[in-house]
Amino acid sequence: MSSSTIYNHRSLQPTGPPVPGPSQSHSQARLNESFDVIRQEFDLLAQEMGTIRAQRDDYENKLANQINELGTFRQQLVELETKHAKVRQQFEDELNRARNELHVLRQSMPGGIPPQPQVGPGSIGIPGGTGPGPVMHSGAPASALPNYNDPYYRERDRERIADRERERLEGGRGERGDRVERDRERDSRGDRDRGGADRGERDRERLADQRDPKRLKADRIKSDRPDPYSPSLGHGQTPKLQHPPAPGGPGLPPPSVHGPYPNAGPSTAPGPPLPDPSNPPGALVPLGQSAANSFPDDLDPHNVPPEFKKEASDWFAVFNPKVKRVLDVNLVHTLMHESVVCCVRFSADGKFLATGCNRTAQIFDTKTGMKTCVLADEGAGKAGDLYIRSVCFSPDGKYLATGAEDKQIRIWDIAKRRICMVFDGHQQEIYSLDFSHDGRLIVSGSGDKTARIWDMERGTSVVLTINDPDSLNNDAGVTSVAMSPSGHFVAAGSLDTVVRIWDVASGALVERLKGHRDSVYSVAFTPDGKGLVSGSLDKTLKYWDVSELVPSGLKGKKEGANGGPINGPAAFRKDGDKTSPCTMNFTGHKDYVLSVAVSHDGQWVVSGSKDRGVQFWDSRTAIVQCMLQGHKNSVISIDLSPAGSILATGSGDWQARIWSYTTI
Repeated sequence: MSSSTIYNHRSLQPTGPPVPGPSQSHSQARLNESFDVIRQEFDLLAQEMGTIRAQRDDYENKLANQINELGTFRQQLVELETKHAKVRQQFEDELNRARNELHVLRQSMPGGIPPQPQVGPGSIGIPGGTGPGPVMHSGAPASALPNYNDPYYRERDRERIADRERERLEGGRGERGDRVERDRERDSRGDRDRGGADRGERDRERLADQRDPKRLKADRIKSDRPDPYSPSLGHGQTPKLQHPPAPGGPGLPPPSVHGPYPNAGPSTAPGPPLPDPSNPPGALVPLGQSAANSFPDDLDPHNVPPEFKKEASDWFAVFNPKVKRVLDVNLVHTLMHESVVCCVRFSADGKFLATGCNRTAQIFDTKTGMKTCVLADEGAGKAGDLYIRSVCFSPDGKYLATGAEDKQIRIWDIAKRRICMVFDGHQQEIYSLDFSHDGRLIVSGSGDKTARIWDMERGTSVVLTINDPDSLNNDAGVTSVAMSPSGHFVAAGSLDTVVRIWDVASGALVERLKGHRDSVYSVAFTPDGKGLVSGSLDKTLKYWDVSELVPSGLKGKKEGANGGPINGPAAFRKDGDKTSPCTMNFTGHKDYVLSVAVSHDGQWVVSGSKDRGVQFWDSRTAIVQCMLQGHKNSVISIDLSPAGSILATGSGDWQARIWSYTTI
């Protein structure tokens, strides 16, 4: 090391802090000012945060209060509906009693029955034809009296007729002036409302159903009958379960003209019962018809022994006390929606549930209840409603098919949340979809009186048209379709009361199953493919033995895809002269049966109804095991998981629910 280097190092001396001076004081002051500014800003932000927190708490309190008020309003509405039902029933009882007394007085009067005015559709403001109605003459037999069960008579018209007839018999005694005044009021009210349903019916229908998306015709599902099962009703408010009033009563739909017999409706009028073509005279009584084990009609859900009832805050289940309880049911998830839930469907593995409502299809995780996907076609028009009437997963779970009111079938790629294929061809809205088990085909049913079998790879379709010459009223819109487990057959229920079965390979119509007395709204094959269950607006389910059907391969003469005869390969029964029999009737619902399903093990048949209930039936005996109540409106759609004991329900109350059921 050189001496110069050593010298330089030795000259470096440690330095102390700088000597305070004017510049150092100035820097410290600026730093203090910055800290003060930051502190002031922090204090302001803290004050704003406190204000925001207070506002949030206030909003949460207001929201909670509004929710409580809404619950109170709902409870009050249910109570008012119950009171209205009681008053209505009292009125009906009094009116029927007055009619009976009037009938007795007429028969006892000397000289026969006084002259009667012309009564019939169009005669006194009753909607209907304009032609003359039946004329009542003096001395006419009792059978010529006005038929007050005629579905065309409205409530106000029947009241008016009864009052006027009482006036004639009483000779003007008593409160004649009041009656005349009431007639005038009714006449004026009738003039205001004539040409459509009366205001009371409209209000009741709007409150009860708002819009029932399963209603294929405006007058098909219209009932203001109170719900005797609603879990919202408190003790002492629940009326006993009983049959609804006679057909043709106020607010009830008229007897159907679509049944296998003229004017045969879902409810039977007084007189001998009509024959059931599915059970000809001399046949064995179907299983499940024994009154010994049927569910009691007058059962009060609140007075059922505890061992036959399970109850929670917003649902309950009642088990048939006449048979051994072997079932347990629990609510797993309640899935809220923004509109009526038209359809529910499980994936093949049971892990996901798809639902359809207005403009969207939604997918939920069945284990957690979380919404995993929302599918909406942004290209669809924004005006008006666009209800998704049917949803169906492909067997591999990658795709979801949706059928809607705009007549299109959309195939969605679930992972990408986009439409990958559109099937267009139906002329009216699509009500039902079902994939084949291999995922190659999808069948659709529409209000245009056709079912179509679509090839997923080619995009082509085979049209299965209903052109029966004996199709009643030419009203055969297809409401429900189901593909058999083997993929050989397609079953379809329709508005004309008939269940039809086609062979997939040939497109041949191989079976017409007749027996329901009103429109068929749902069909489902059993897991083994040997049985078919149908649900109808006649409030019943039927089990059809289709085990004798065999796939195409035999030659003969049958009807083709368009209803005409074909020669060549067709689907045949082993005994071609017979039809698949109805071996069981399931009776017990109080209103229209809208959806049916069969459990994965074939043990249970489950049905959803406009009576807001779900019923579990033993598939071997057709005896109801359990009645499940929880929805506040029609149970429009149900599905049972293919992978386990899980039930899904969709309702007009804007909810879908997932239930578990176990055998005990």
